[in-house]
Amino acid sequence: MNDSEIVAGFLARDADAVVTAQETYGRYCLAVARNITGSDEDAEECLNDALLAAWNSIPPKRPESLRGYLGKLTRNLAINRLEKQRAAKRGGGEMDAILDEVEEVFGAVDSAEDEAMRHALTEAIDAFLASLDEDRRAFFVRRYWYAESVGQIAGRFGIRENTAAQILRRIRKKLKDYLTREGFTV
Repeated sequence: MNDSEIVAGFLARDADAVVTAQETYGRYCLAVARNITGSDEDAEECLNDALLAAWNSIPPKRPESLRGYLGKLTRNLAINRLEKQRAAKRGGGEMDAILDEVEEVFGAVDSAEDEAMRHALTEAIDAFLASLDEDRRAFFVRRYWYAESVGQIAGRFGIRENTAAQILRRIRKKLKDYLTREGFTV
């Protein structure tokens, strides 16, 4: 079944569409959630919550890419779950390291409260990513979207972990320089 057929099932309120969505994109969503939360149990709950959120939001939404839509729902739920856990116990982990790295570029992560500023910043980051070669863009997305560890990225690209960390550092510096040139205070 393709995305449009699964979405049609959601629109028709056919519960089998949820089962098909889980069979088709469950492993992907679990990987996204597991990378963020670091827990199989939390990842399972995020997947279930994402499927419920999709059920509740389709209709009125009609996502063109169900994979992307479910991935974004899962990612947001996993981040929210992690933030609640961190608030409860102030623990460390991969997401803490990622947030520290991002703070090098943007300052405090919550600094872009204004919706227009968020939109402009999103467009600037998209333009920056489009300027990178495919491998560098993949490094950035795997680290800061999928929350993969530096070790996972190094293994995926067949390089040493230190080399991957250095590449990510250079990308962050280039991004910071780019955003400064574009008029963002970083």
